[in-house]
Amino acid sequence: MLLSATPPAGPRPAQETRLYEEATRHRGLTPPRTHPLASITWLGPAASNPALAYRVGGDPAHLAESRRWIEAAVRLPHWGKAHMPDHDLDAGWLLHHLALTYKWIGDDLPDGVRALLRYKLLLQGRRMYEYAVASEGSWWSSSYWQNHNWICYAGLATAGYVLGKQEWTERAKDNLATVLDLMPEDGSHAEGVVYWRYGVPFLAIHLDLLKEAEGIDWWDRGGFMSRTFRYRLHQTAPGFAFNVDHGDCHDRRSGHSAGLYYRLGAQYGIPEAQWMGDLASGELLWKEAAESGVRPGILPEAYLEYLWYDPSVQAARPTETRAFFPDLGLLAARTGWDEDATLVSFKASPGGGHRAWETAAEHRAELGWETLNQGHHHPDSGSFVLVAQGEFLAVDEGYSNRKRAAHHNLLLVDGQGYADEDRYHVYRDIPFERQARQRDVLVSPDCGWAHATAEIAAMYAPALGVRRLDRTLVFTPSGRLVLLDLAEAEAAREWTFLLQTDRPTEPLPDGGRLIRAGEATARVRQFAPADGRTGCEVTEVVANPTSSTPELSLTRTLHTLRSTTTRSTGGLFLTAIDPATGQDASQVPCAQGQGVTFGTETVLLSPVARRIRTEGVSADAAAVLLTSDGAPHVVAATRLELDGTVLLDVPEPYTGRVG
Repeated sequence: MLLSATPPAGPRPAQETRLYEEATRHRGLTPPRTHPLASITWLGPAASNPALAYRVGGDPAHLAESRRWIEAAVRLPHWGKAHMPDHDLDAGWLLHHLALTYKWIGDDLPDGVRALLRYKLLLQGRRMYEYAVASEGSWWSSSYWQNHNWICYAGLATAGYVLGKQEWTERAKDNLATVLDLMPEDGSHAEGVVYWRYGVPFLAIHLDLLKEAEGIDWWDRGGFMSRTFRYRLHQTAPGFAFNVDHGDCHDRRSGHSAGLYYRLGAQYGIPEAQWMGDLASGELLWKEAAESGVRPGILPEAYLEYLWYDPSVQAARPTETRAFFPDLGLLAARTGWDEDATLVSFKASPGGGHRAWETAAEHRAELGWETLNQGHHHPDSGSFVLVAQGEFLAVDEGYSNRKRAAHHNLLLVDGQGYADEDRYHVYRDIPFERQARQRDVLVSPDCGWAHATAEIAAMYAPALGVRRLDRTLVFTPSGRLVLLDLAEAEAAREWTFLLQTDRPTEPLPDGGRLIRAGEATARVRQFAPADGRTGCEVTEVVANPTSSTPELSLTRTLHTLRSTTTRSTGGLFLTAIDPATGQDASQVPCAQGQGVTFGTETVLLSPVARRIRTEGVSADAAAVLLTSDGAPHVVAATRLELDGTVLLDVPEPYTGRVG
């Protein structure tokens, strides 16, 4: 499709209109005569979109526009200035776009321009290839789980196929094979949504090139590509405009790639992907373009939307409301997809996810290579994001250079976050055993419960002697949250619970706190500890999100609710968050275990001892989840007796619906 500029058969009037609009968008700009300090990735699509528009419609004005930007790019002695000239993202983007431009309209360019473009592509491709060979085992050349690798090799492959440079395409192909074999089969991505939409399109581009140029179909290799739309879908906030901002996220808007949605929808027959493509390229397009902090952004993807849109794919609005991605330890649950619905996203995993963490350790031991470059993965295992009524209520920090657990909805031990944090690469050179994980996962689409327990004790400095720090999160069918944090240490410690919001929480007469965001509200009730100290403070997070634009700076202000225990070898926090459902939470008296009820929904927990005893309920289980009008659900249960009736008695722990 890409090399031949041939889309799937059928009409595409909306995509054609988009292409023509993008082809003319830069006509009022004067191309730079010298290299700006900022990134020049946008110069590539400034040339390729009018080139494709010329191929489609034949208007010579599009040819002239493409030539303007070709000449601007080829006269620059280097591609990239502030960071790794010729060897990183700027060069990767321009190699891809200008090689396609050469393929599409090269015969219609004046001889001198065509020859200069070919020479420049050969020069830049050779520079990129030689750097990839020389840096193998250190930087992006073998950083298989991140966007620099995918973009630079896709650019090299595009130029290689267009110019007939087999050594380039073979090296890029070998890398692609490794990437596809090593990416998580569940489709999740540790860099987060923003870098998913920035990097994964280039994996799709490379797969498209490989199939067209060599007849090799690797779309199903490894399983990542076939499942990754589902990961992206479940990191979409209700209403579809915004995204959950785990990982490095410049903002909550930079999440959509209509072109990639269309390609995944067409390749795998995913009607929800087709629907999301239509939404992103239509209703959401200009808001995304205006408010996204990632450049070049969504508008330059017009060429992909045109070439990858398949009108034969049926579109369908998403309906699935629960998902768990085991590699990243990511639980996502929502009450629905409308803007006023409630969503929680809760994660815990080793740096980069389980597969990357384990495989990178093998590379380190066997090859002496450092392949896990996870600068965009945060010390956020055990943290969560809560969205309700169209607003973000419990929030993440977004982008940061000095990453800290204290910027997330997490727990501190004697005021300290994760070991070896407060730096960009928080997972570099730390012990293999320092891993977080999720256990006891329940995802119940039939009636809406979701449950998981994050084990995060290993993430703290050994000197703190933390033997256990388990966070259990329960999402009820109506969208309430219950959190139970259980901590143990070898010596007495202060344990601090953190909740991040966009504006200060407000005290309530009953001792709770009110989260307010726009018109949305949520009530926070902390039933334990009874003698904790509570306060709210401002947390500033400052970051430069791209080394290619050194002067760019983002500042995010968080308002941090802190609840701290007295010094003790054990800590316990029992917290309920109710997004304005009108029903106050209350604690359930328990002889064993912990419980919270909202009237029609009751959560009983015992994630460690797995013994729950309260009026009417006797269970050997990690959790018993009850509604007034439905069957009970249990987690890791061997026995459940409800109001004197034994409903479950099994030798092996059972998780799911009872009855």
